[in-house]
Amino acid sequence: MPLVAIVGRPNVGKSTLFNRFTEERRAIVDDVPGVTRDRVFGTVEWSGRTFSLVDTGGFIQDSTDRIEAAVREQVHIAIDEADVLLFVVDVKSGITDLDEQMAQILRKGEKPVITLVNKADNEELRWETSSFYQFGLGEVYGVGALNGIGTGDLLDAVVKALPEKNLAEPDDRLRIAIIGRPNVGKSLLTNALLGTNRSIVTEISGTTRDAIDSPLKYHGREVVLVDTAGLRKRTRISENIEFYAHLRTERAIETCDVAVLLIDATDDMQAQDIRVLKAAERLNKGLVIGINKWDLIEKETNTAKEFETRIRDRLKTLEYVPVITISAKTKQRTWKLLDKVLEVEANRRVRITTSKLNDALLPAIAKHHPALYRGQRVKINYMTQVREWPPVFNFFCNHPQGIKEPYRRFLENKIREHYGFEGVPLTLVFKAK
Repeated sequence: MPLVAIVGRPNVGKSTLFNRFTEERRAIVDDVPGVTRDRVFGTVEWSGRTFSLVDTGGFIQDSTDRIEAAVREQVHIAIDEADVLLFVVDVKSGITDLDEQMAQILRKGEKPVITLVNKADNEELRWETSSFYQFGLGEVYGVGALNGIGTGDLLDAVVKALPEKNLAEPDDRLRIAIIGRPNVGKSLLTNALLGTNRSIVTEISGTTRDAIDSPLKYHGREVVLVDTAGLRKRTRISENIEFYAHLRTERAIETCDVAVLLIDATDDMQAQDIRVLKAAERLNKGLVIGINKWDLIEKETNTAKEFETRIRDRLKTLEYVPVITISAKTKQRTWKLLDKVLEVEANRRVRITTSKLNDALLPAIAKHHPALYRGQRVKINYMTQVREWPPVFNFFCNHPQGIKEPYRRFLENKIREHYGFEGVPLTLVFKAK
């Protein structure tokens, strides 16, 4: 999927623009410069094309020099990674020195750049956008991200600038993305499975420079391992290192079939691990958790079980994800991990007949009805699986809007109780009968 990156100095409205295009409120928006803490990714559909959108955000609250250095570095990263760049400036504050510096970097790059002059909320301000043509970056679009003025024409320009659709033969090999925080052993695991040193591995955190696709034959089947560490040599600012690794991980998850989240057994699960796992779940990828460096843990009778319990206490709604303890260094259970990945991929392809699904779920529904909706009983008439890889189930009922999240979880758990689907996110859709 093509990637469009939003770049610009702090407080020009990048997060507001992201929210407008993705129709979400995932980015934090405030009038104070630098409030975007987590770089966020979304999907945009327009005129028959779909693309990924990344909001880089002006997020460093420090000296002016540090902010400028970080923003300039983000432009370099975006030029390396994105297919199209949205350069956002502010009509009300005019052209600043940092805008000029960024424009100079963008002119030297080979990627298409679209200049977006934000906060042009009325006719007078839209006239003032003409001064931004001096950047020499082609067409300039006056936009009001807050109220949506001019965004349609802008999106038309973005779609036009996207690379042509890839009409090459589809690759039906199983793609496995190995994801996780720096220095948890992703490259070491890839090397252990391949039996070669395809990735540079040292004790220094983040020595892998690029995501690497590595084909592997296993039980007569060719699969592709994707090592997603991805750090950039000239990235020196810690927040940008995180941003770049996150960007690489997000793109790898988009193109994989199963994501293996690697966790350091000596460091336990962190909030960042859960965010990455949730991102893979949101994209309906198969999910497996590998607990690496198990050779460094002192073992007692229930050590593995207690560690897994701690993880599951953190995961809550991701209790269906299998957990395997491994040591990439000693190759302990690394093949068991790969076997589990293949099982999860097979689970993604399971198809349940409508009659079996209804025979299993309707008795459970009869015993535990959904809550009333506006004083009326919600009745589920029948359900059917409409898709596999990944699995999607349609539930037909009289009041689809009356099915709340807790009851949706109840139905999902009942499907898993009867048919497993270990490691597979399930999509439940409720429709009027």
